[in-house]
Amino acid sequence: MAQQPRQNAYAVILAAGVGRRLGTAADDRPKVLLEFGGRTLLERHLEALRACGVEEVSITVGHRRELIEAEVARLGQSDRVRFVHNPRYREGSLVSLWTQAARLRAADGGGPLLLMDGDVLYDRRLIARLLAAPGENVLLVDRDIEPGEEPVKVCFRGDRIVDFAKRPVHAHDWHGESVGFFRFSPAMAAALADRCAAYVEEGRTALEYEEAIRDLILAAPDRFSATEVTDLPWIEIDFEADVARARSEILPLLERDAA
Repeated sequence: MAQQPRQNAYAVILAAGVGRRLGTAADDRPKVLLEFGGRTLLERHLEALRACGVEEVSITVGHRRELIEAEVARLGQSDRVRFVHNPRYREGSLVSLWTQAARLRAADGGGPLLLMDGDVLYDRRLIARLLAAPGENVLLVDRDIEPGEEPVKVCFRGDRIVDFAKRPVHAHDWHGESVGFFRFSPAMAAALADRCAAYVEEGRTALEYEEAIRDLILAAPDRFSATEVTDLPWIEIDFEADVARARSEILPLLERDAA
């Protein structure tokens, strides 16, 4: 049985990038069209959201957008998905989020907005936890963080988030890895749109979108919280090695749990 949505939740998926770091693994396709177990990441996203009661989805498209649009049509999901084209997709993820400003500013009956990276293979229970977690604005965090600067870190002092960055600067007790999935209240989603717009107006389009979220967290930390998903399988797919690990390690866990 599908979980009831949390107050008409709406999802935004970022899927406009080229995915240069994947090398030949993507075959010039958007990363969201990579297949695992015979299903694309996009199909898995839409299935997970529907299973959790989230029907309305907006996807930022850019690189080979016609392939994403064709996949949505193939899946028979055109009635619930809208596309926002980012012609400046080569400039980075902050611009891709900025192009969704109208959606971010739309209160939609007071429901929350889910922001999701498109290049993640994951257990759908991540979405369920994100929707069910208490608090106004929620991040997902995994304590089993990969070493190095690549992961975006959610940093805590006690249970309070004190930094959110690949290279944190604020002192903290512990940190975990951000999954790249967020739940924002309508008010905070609108503030996120404003922050992205400010960066674009300043010409700072090379920043990653997490920088805008970090600004909001540091300005109002009491309005943000995190829920742990350390026990659930997921992987962000940035490199060719991630594709191999997704197929050899993460996919078998998803198939086992679905059996």
